[in-house]
Amino acid sequence: MIAIVFGEEVTSCVRWEILMHERFSGVWICKDFGRATSDVDPTELGRAVLAAYLAGRDSRGETFRVVVRPDNGGQCVITPGQLPDPGWKADPAICQALPAYLRKALT
Repeated sequence: MIAIVFGEEVTSCVRWEILMHERFSGVWICKDFGRATSDVDPTELGRAVLAAYLAGRDSRGETFRVVVRPDNGGQCVITPGQLPDPGWKADPAICQALPAYLRKALT
């Protein structure tokens, strides 16, 4: 039997990759990746992932970005220039979608 539900928010899988640009070769190297099953905004999730990853990390002039791919086929790229102000607090729903080490970095 197939059940069809109308008018409800459908939870989907969102995948992300944290990438670092390697200056000498000019390629993007995957430093970390993850996925979550959530109905949060993929762009906000990407901002939280990048902010958490960069929190307290000495990037030594390296360039990072996060690519977020929700199940609906689109993708968004988050760069450090798109991060929120320093006093920003992540939405609790977004924090729940993150792995523990990223959640801890946001606190």
